[in-house]
Amino acid sequence: MNSQTEKRLVAGPAGALEVAIDLPAAGVTPLGTALICHPNPTQGGTMDNKVVQTLARAFIHLGWRAVRFNFRGIGKSEGAWDEGRGEVDDALAVLAAERTAGAPLVLAGFSFGGYVASRAAQRLADPAQRLVLVGPATSRFDTAPVPADTVVIHGEVDDVVPLSSVLDWARPQSLPVTVVPGVGHFFHGQLPLLKSLVVRAFDPTKA
Repeated sequence: MNSQTEKRLVAGPAGALEVAIDLPAAGVTPLGTALICHPNPTQGGTMDNKVVQTLARAFIHLGWRAVRFNFRGIGKSEGAWDEGRGEVDDALAVLAAERTAGAPLVLAGFSFGGYVASRAAQRLADPAQRLVLVGPATSRFDTAPVPADTVVIHGEVDDVVPLSSVLDWARPQSLPVTVVPGVGHFFHGQLPLLKSLVVRAFDPTKA
């Protein structure tokens, strides 16, 4: 994402996984780890996706250590597409490698990555402090129910995951959804607004 981004490989269930780590400003002790999951790898999704990088920038701004990674079979990550099952295992493997036991954790994801974050959260013995789901792929993958304080942001005119699908998923949970008017799935032209919405949800004083 920038010249300070640290790249490394960690052990995953299907082979090595490529990880990118960004820290907050020099001298700032990170509040914890924010793990960000990228969109569908079968449709070109990687950890360098602009929405994923925007989420990372939001968490760095808030003082978190931002961790992105490539799912199996993408970039330098080994293995092959597993239709969402193994990809949840990948996320948990990165967490096992990169999260200090008991340290605060935020799970975030864009599109398919939102599904992965929701499923990974279910399997954590030590739960995440909060979830952030942007354009979660509720119409394509069995996205899990999430805690009541989860931040869900969706574009009004999303042509990949219809807003109606996200509302149908959120309604039984009485889960609020922030709808950005006139915006599609990839938030073209509205990435600064997306960053601001995430920052505001965590700390309005920094927005």
